[in-house]
Amino acid sequence: MPSSFSELTKKQLFLLACAVSATAANLYYTQPILPLIGKSLGVKESALGTIPALAQIGYAMAIIFISPLGDVLARRKIIAVLSVLLFIGACIASVSSHIVMLGVACVLIGLSANITQQIIPLVASMMSADKKGPAIATVMTGLTVGILLSRTVSGAIATHFGWRAVFVMSALLAGIVGLMLYRILPNRKPTLSMSYTALLKSLLQLFNEHKTLRKATYTGMIWFAAFNALWATLALHVSEAPFYFNAQQAGMFGIVALAGVAGAKLAGKWVNQVGAAQSVSFSILVIISGFALSAFTQNILWGLVASIVLIDFGVFSAQVANQVRVFSIDAQAQSRVNSVYMLGYYIGGAVGSSAGVKLYAQFGWNGVSAIACVSLITSLTINRLK
Repeated sequence: MPSSFSELTKKQLFLLACAVSATAANLYYTQPILPLIGKSLGVKESALGTIPALAQIGYAMAIIFISPLGDVLARRKIIAVLSVLLFIGACIASVSSHIVMLGVACVLIGLSANITQQIIPLVASMMSADKKGPAIATVMTGLTVGILLSRTVSGAIATHFGWRAVFVMSALLAGIVGLMLYRILPNRKPTLSMSYTALLKSLLQLFNEHKTLRKATYTGMIWFAAFNALWATLALHVSEAPFYFNAQQAGMFGIVALAGVAGAKLAGKWVNQVGAAQSVSFSILVIISGFALSAFTQNILWGLVASIVLIDFGVFSAQVANQVRVFSIDAQAQSRVNSVYMLGYYIGGAVGSSAGVKLYAQFGWNGVSAIACVSLITSLTINRLK
């Protein structure tokens, strides 16, 4: 194992990207298998939405209450505990006989998925300034792949082996990934000493103290809201004239979203060449062009596909550049600044999902695209402020 001051090797970065991919996927496994779960447990369709929601709630709680611990405790130990909890949560889910039991398991899975938010700051802390962007891009690529492929993997496993097999697979992966991370990660304990209460209070202090953190949080919150508004309404749009796509066909747009992987990788190179702020501005312009194209070609398939490519490419490239900027704020507070940023990011996503559906009902696809463009111009303006 390299010393505490050694940078991560390419092999370690690849393994960490795989770990992030396998961990993040847990938040999305249930989405395509909800009908099977409902039929098995006798749950009404109207109540099934609580299952993935509880995993997201658990994840949001972890961002606030667990992520900051990375600044005062060895992340290797935190990740080891979270891996055990993820294994337990997946095992409970696999044997659940009631929706309440499954719900508790999903909250535990969501909390444990905080492994991703421990790995990303760890990577940032162990790389020099010129390598930070490409390194974060590598683990963000893993995150993107995990999110995009999770639904495909869980759907295939559930179709052939039943929905409980999905959680058995999750438990096995949690065990394997946990052991791998414990083996390859350095046991670096931060020098910062702070009580847990003071640690949580410092989140607001950091937000108030650092203009860069506020700027990154607000810009990320807005573009992620627009991004989620798109994906919350896309299935509704393509199920109507002139497309009349079924659920499976609508789901194929997820493959198009793999453009985000290219965006994440390229952003890691751009950020070193032109700087984080410039990279974010360029990425927001790409997102705006995607929404503008979607408004003008709303009923043309190639136009819709091209707009999704642009939007996903822009969002994931902006995210990498923004996180490089966030992790450059304070070397002793990387877990906490990441907590603040990601909390704002997911709040934006939740607002965008909810508002997007309401806007679509009121103004249609063009309305969603137009309002997204206006919001993104605001995000661009905030990013350009000195």
